[in-house]
Amino acid sequence: MRGPVAPPQVPLSASRAEVFADLVQDSVERLERRWPQLGEVDFLILEVPRLTAEDEAWGADTVPLGGIVPARDGTPARVVVYRRPVEIRTKGRDERAALVHDVVVEQVAEVLGLTPETVDPRYGDADGEE
Repeated sequence: MRGPVAPPQVPLSASRAEVFADLVQDSVERLERRWPQLGEVDFLILEVPRLTAEDEAWGADTVPLGGIVPARDGTPARVVVYRRPVEIRTKGRDERAALVHDVVVEQVAEVLGLTPETVDPRYGDADGEE
């Protein structure tokens, strides 16, 4: 008799993409408590950034971890987090959660026109969990 190792509601059965999405959602929820206007911002996760002609600043050893698309023509601002570059730079869930949060804070700061430290006073703290 064969079946799944764990029921679907158990974290063991969550894909890496689903776990990553949960980390981004956790960060967004933490920030929305302090910055309610973030409810009007779309948060997206893409596997990897797309290289365009404007991205000449990328070097051989630099790949963006996130980015923004400013609001315009009735479309909300968008914050993008790139999953694979973040995963490659982290070793465990805690380290990944901290980096995801820092990336989200940096992008939100850019959208709001603030410093990352203003958006989240614990920005950059490896153990900034609530």
